[in-house]
Amino acid sequence: MNATAADARTNLFGLDRVGLERFFVEELDEKRFRAHQVMKWMYHRHVTDFEDMTDLGKALRAKLAERTHVTPPNVLHDKPSADGTHKWLLGMDARNAIETVYIPEKNRGTLCVSSQVGCGLNCSFCYTATQGFNRNLSAAEVIGQVWVAGRHLGNVPHGNRRLTNVVMMGMGEPLLNFDNVVTAMNIMRDDLGYGLANKRVTLSTSGVVPMIDRLSEACDVSLAVSLHAPDDALRTELVPINKKYPIAELLASCERYLARRKRSSVTFEYTLMQGVNDRPEHARALVKLLRGFTNRVQDANAAKVNLIPFNPFHGTRYARPTEAEIRTFQEILQKGDILAMVRRTRGDDIDAACGQLKGQVADRTRRQAQFLASLAKPREGVAHAVV
Repeated sequence: MNATAADARTNLFGLDRVGLERFFVEELDEKRFRAHQVMKWMYHRHVTDFEDMTDLGKALRAKLAERTHVTPPNVLHDKPSADGTHKWLLGMDARNAIETVYIPEKNRGTLCVSSQVGCGLNCSFCYTATQGFNRNLSAAEVIGQVWVAGRHLGNVPHGNRRLTNVVMMGMGEPLLNFDNVVTAMNIMRDDLGYGLANKRVTLSTSGVVPMIDRLSEACDVSLAVSLHAPDDALRTELVPINKKYPIAELLASCERYLARRKRSSVTFEYTLMQGVNDRPEHARALVKLLRGFTNRVQDANAAKVNLIPFNPFHGTRYARPTEAEIRTFQEILQKGDILAMVRRTRGDDIDAACGQLKGQVADRTRRQAQFLASLAKPREGVAHAVV
């Protein structure tokens, strides 16, 4: 039996271990350990047909087929990059699709997972923002992205581990889809799921301050914050949510996060845009800002900076700095005792680089139409970057 858009059965991908145990006991009148068996079939063996779950009794398999299903997102398109990066376009429903990206490196493989169809925030340098917003993804749709990638890669938790890290850094603001994202991250970290260490699951946020506090209480994962500017005036221009939660409040929430998670750090993401936020004076201001942060938490290693050279897209007004400009910025941070790494662009030949993700968004805002209209208007003195 196949699941449909109107299927009233429960998609078991949407339940973490606690939720699945409760479902088996309260809804199916079965023992808790049966939930553990099903989780292993789903995540360790990539099995979705109950008839193939051979250690379950025939009556239980029939009951599961009648009441539940295990349905991953529909793969509409998958595309490999020359550098080994892989991107999937996954259908969430009849009108919407999102993108998921796998980035292999020498000693690890990182999956970049989306949390929303589009994004409700409007960061000026992000292509996803131009597509507007439709809805949050369900927990099943979030963890389903990991399942699709894991099956494709032949990933075996506790065995042939091709997926070593997951970052909630794809389309959308994950803290605005809190419950579903936390449920999915629970499965990522569960030994019956993907068995990832807490530090290997990272949530990246634009700075939804109240939810950072809630995250520190609900889920032990790594935190990354999209900073992109050393002062409020510039950050508000680039990341409009800064108007509601300015830098001082954002850093204070990060301090509280670290107070609850000892011996950890916060990664501050900083997209370098030529002539906008990449000048030496910006670097020096960032050193001062983050030195104050590390002094307050009394840990010199509490802040790491991930420098991301801007990845152009059609219609953007921003440009990528030169290699010399990137290195100069990094050296100023390092001389100021701030650990700074440059994220090398991966998958740009398939539009899979940071800030380039796009899906199929049935936009509930007017942002997509406004962006498309702006492309038809010539901008004086601005050369549009074409991917």
